[in-house]
Amino acid sequence: MKKILIYIFLSLAAITFLYPFYWMIVASLSPESEIGGLLFLPSEFTFASYTQMFSKIPIGRALFNSILVATLTTTGVIAFSSMVGYALALMEFKGRNVIFYIIIFTMTLPFQITLIPNYITMVKLDLVDTYAALVLPFLLNSFAILLFRQAFLGMPRALIDAARVDGCSDLRILFQVLFPNIIPTIVIVGILTFMNSWNEVLWALIVIRDESLMTMPQMVTLFSVGGRAESQLGVKLASAVLLALPIMIAYSFFQKYFIQSMASSGLKE
Repeated sequence: MKKILIYIFLSLAAITFLYPFYWMIVASLSPESEIGGLLFLPSEFTFASYTQMFSKIPIGRALFNSILVATLTTTGVIAFSSMVGYALALMEFKGRNVIFYIIIFTMTLPFQITLIPNYITMVKLDLVDTYAALVLPFLLNSFAILLFRQAFLGMPRALIDAARVDGCSDLRILFQVLFPNIIPTIVIVGILTFMNSWNEVLWALIVIRDESLMTMPQMVTLFSVGGRAESQLGVKLASAVLLALPIMIAYSFFQKYFIQSMASSGLKE
């Protein structure tokens, strides 16, 4: 009886979380007149909302921009944050712990605090309205550094010593010896970074004004509140579905590694 009650509770919780996504997808495929009273299924499915959305805004270009920016940011975070994590975990130098604690402290600061300094930097470097402005401020991530550091601390020291005996440099040890052994950590850093980069809208609204460079969250936000949707709820929902779809697909493919890494990434000193 206890197990049955637990499963009933978990099923209700799952339905509570999943129903809004289900409703959003079904409503985007419903006639506009039925969205207000929609509960489960419409009388007919239609792609009219998606057709109108594609005709009103360059969503294809925005999709390309988001994929490009999120991919570059994710690649940079994995490369550079792993280097920092490797240095903090396996290299001996003065001030190592101080640097680590400073990095941990920065995790408590909201990104909005650095908006103005970052924007001034982009203006000084003449990077406003460029892809670089969307990528450069996010190439290092303190949470990714923490995860990589903890993963490297769990590596057998004998493995690293053997690589040094064979003449491997630190970069070869990092990318050729250690990386194959921390795939779950790389996957979770990749997923979280891609999600954060994909969903970032505030920074894009500040540094991008050229419509051809706008990302999907920025385009969808301006589309929904800027008047182009013309108060059509179905068109807004269609744009929201396209915005969420890549993240849902990515998570469905990599959820095994995501859960595995979350379960095994304990903190070690």
